[in-house]
Amino acid sequence: MSVFGKIHLGYLVIETEKFADWRRFGRDAIGMHLDESCSDVLRFRLDDNTCRFLLRRGPAEDTTALGWEIDGHATFETIQARVRSHGVPMTEGTAEEAALRGVERFTRFPGPNGLAQEIYVNPRTGSERLRLGASGGFVTGPAGMGHVAIATKRPHEMRGYYSTVFDARLSDYIDETINGLKFKIRFLRVNERHHTVAIAATTRLPLNPIRTRIQHCNVQVGELQDMTMAYHRVKDLGFDIALSVGQHTNDKELSFYAVSPSGFEWEVGWNPIVVDESTWEPTTHQGISMWGHTPEGQDIVELLGRFKTGAQSVLHHEATVPALAGAGIADD
Repeated sequence: MSVFGKIHLGYLVIETEKFADWRRFGRDAIGMHLDESCSDVLRFRLDDNTCRFLLRRGPAEDTTALGWEIDGHATFETIQARVRSHGVPMTEGTAEEAALRGVERFTRFPGPNGLAQEIYVNPRTGSERLRLGASGGFVTGPAGMGHVAIATKRPHEMRGYYSTVFDARLSDYIDETINGLKFKIRFLRVNERHHTVAIAATTRLPLNPIRTRIQHCNVQVGELQDMTMAYHRVKDLGFDIALSVGQHTNDKELSFYAVSPSGFEWEVGWNPIVVDESTWEPTTHQGISMWGHTPEGQDIVELLGRFKTGAQSVLHHEATVPALAGAGIADD
């Protein structure tokens, strides 16, 4: 049984010591609802769900888990059976952990690049009145809360993983040169959103210039003004802009990229296309942007740091889950 269309990106778990910076970034700059009702954690909401971003104290300064909302217990059990049939261990979340995430129950299992995967059913509704800085709200619903982009040295295995576990489908490719490195980016969808996981990999040397488990996460706002106002708030509050406002070649989303307090990038976007499954055909685009998305504020120290990270990654083992990657999926 295919589970495509019954999977939705539901939340991210982030480990950080920079709570004060994240309060300003998430609430004041991006415009999300801040919930500090639980001790020693921060939670951000985008909609009625209790939690879309769970921030816990720790030194990683990184995203540590992706939470996936599953439509119904039958689909939940189908995915559990898939994972277990390949000999991959699963751990049931405790009642306390589930409450922090605002879900009825969840199960955790390992994912590629050291990013844990958590599947859950029945998200809870937040008890506080929603307070957002985006007048048109954030777009979630059947398309999920947004997307993540992950840099990897093993793109075929990562694509195979999400296809095996979630029946992810290929939307398209982008070929791009970034800071002198040639990348091929694969865009995977699990529902009507053009992509929920983007997989970026260099085309020659097996290296990864990104320190964090995700390169960026994306949230979508309901009105163009909400995106442009968030851009100005980010700058006015002193947070770095990674890429200015621009429009992507493949999903046509207008967006900008800020640098989060933990170092990975945060894309705020508006009006991406919705995939029509009856007519969609994967294609390859040259370059990530039709216009805009120009780098802002990158200095030589930052660029050298990325080159150093990339060079060191050649010698470092990248966490994978071979049992769920099959033989990997080669490009067509």
